[in-house]
Amino acid sequence: MQLHELKKSPGRTPKGKKLGRGNSSGSGNYSGKWIKGQKARSGGSTAPWFEWGQTPLYRRLPKLRGFKRYFKLLKQHEPVNLGQLEADERISASETVTKEVLAQLGYIRKVTSLVKILGRGELKKALKFEWMDAISASALSQVESTGWSFWANDSVE
Repeated sequence: MQLHELKKSPGRTPKGKKLGRGNSSGSGNYSGKWIKGQKARSGGSTAPWFEWGQTPLYRRLPKLRGFKRYFKLLKQHEPVNLGQLEADERISASETVTKEVLAQLGYIRKVTSLVKILGRGELKKALKFEWMDAISASALSQVESTGWSFWANDSVE
């Protein structure tokens, strides 16, 4: 084999341009790094999160964790299940259940809060509900099957 018979091996990639080794290396002046400044220095580059004057992402995002409800105007009801009222011995049969009673028994936080009666569990006591804000359809059918009524501020949901 002679020197003139040598060939480059297949799959070989050429060496890249050697930059940053003085003014004369590479092609032309400044060796591909332009003139002075932060990016012309060795190791000088901006942080990956730097956004060049645009308000950075870490300042655009909210400071505190958690989820802020954008629908604060929706009514947030406190749920009370019929099974809870059935199991509670402090509530007697044929009693009128109001928000004051539920607040005293600890089912709701405040008398002024909105209350929705849900139908989980079975209701065997004949209870009369007054001044409630909402009731589910399954709970309404259970209350009416005992022969008592439900009187609400709103409607059946």
